[in-house]
Amino acid sequence: MKVTVVGAGNVGATCADVLASREIANEIILLDIKEGFAEGKALDIWQTSPINLYDSRTIGSTNDYGMTKDSDVVVITSGLPRKPGMSRDDLIATNAGIVKTVTENVIKYSPNAIIVVVSNPLDVMTYCAYLNAKIDSKKVFGMAGVLDTARYRAFLATELNVSPKDIQAVLMGGHGDTMVPLPRYTTVAGIPVTELIAEDKLNEIIERTKFGGGEIVKLLGTSAWYAPGAAAAQMVEAIVRDQKRIFPVCAWLTGEYGLKDIYLGVPVVLGKNGIERIIELDLNAAERTLLNESAEAVKSVMDVLDNMNANA
Repeated sequence: MKVTVVGAGNVGATCADVLASREIANEIILLDIKEGFAEGKALDIWQTSPINLYDSRTIGSTNDYGMTKDSDVVVITSGLPRKPGMSRDDLIATNAGIVKTVTENVIKYSPNAIIVVVSNPLDVMTYCAYLNAKIDSKKVFGMAGVLDTARYRAFLATELNVSPKDIQAVLMGGHGDTMVPLPRYTTVAGIPVTELIAEDKLNEIIERTKFGGGEIVKLLGTSAWYAPGAAAAQMVEAIVRDQKRIFPVCAWLTGEYGLKDIYLGVPVVLGKNGIERIIELDLNAAERTLLNESAEAVKSVMDVLDNMNANA
């Protein structure tokens, strides 16, 4: 089993490290455009194998996509962070160009690969990868909900002083402040969370979750990487081991939830074929309104990319 991670920055390297230490693949290729960067990160990770006792081999490469040939899963973390003075459209244009090039190279050498996108802005970059991969949408999807629910569950575990292992949650919509956490589908060891926490406190946690990435940026001056890297690795594990795990992922909708031709966060079953099926929850009126508002926000960003492509 072979997995490629494109982008050896903090998120990509963390993802590769988790994949290796958990022996999720026999071979993990870490690729970057910066000379020697991926090789150094991969070598450092490989040297932890005698300490952490695993056999997965990590190999680095500077922009040689031939090394990625016949990958089963490819994780794309490439892209630039938004810089001061950079507009949203500038960021989309820059990162779309990067994701387009990466996707085309990935598919050239691994036409049967499943692609997991982590690059930001997440929803539109997943759409960009899908447009350029030209493969079944069930094999191109984005990592957002796994990270967002992890933050939500971590905050709840802190507030309730319980193990995060016992908290299950569903979160939908776009990756960002329009995401839609669903308290009605949040449980602690099977107990509805609404029975364990006051409504105002729960709403505070939901708001904190929506801006969870921004909170990290304010503290560190840069984006998070441990949780995003681990979240992407968890998705890869579900695919490689055909676990049929139910995760919220950024998926292409073709009528589900009354939404069509849009990449949006919804619960899915992940297995060896990628998205095995999309789960349609019976949302109430308030939840559906929030989801539709989130979809409108995501669609407006997707339209920016469509207009760029039309004018290219």
